Amino acid sequence: MEGTLYDWAQEAAAALELPEDGRWAADKETVQWVLDFSREVSQGVVRPAAPVGAFLAGIALGRRLSDGPPALEDIRGTLEPTFRADGG
Repeated sequence: MEGTLYDWAQEAAAALELPEDGRWAADKETVQWVLDFSREVSQGVVRPAAPVGAFLAGIALGRRLSDGPPALEDIRGTLEPTFRADGG
């Protein structure tokens, strides 16, 4: 792969025809958020939960794309209680 993960994310966003005002979802900060979020899920739930959690967070984000980056922290805050193995 030429380029970086961040370059790929931008290419993927274009290929998926994300609207220009929603392309922030593929910027470096958001990609790093996804990586951190996935790590938290894998450590707090089980490792295979990381891609599932990222997928579900992505669906939630898609519904709130116009809210911009603050939506990411709202999503994390909503899901954080589910990260703990004891369920709460």
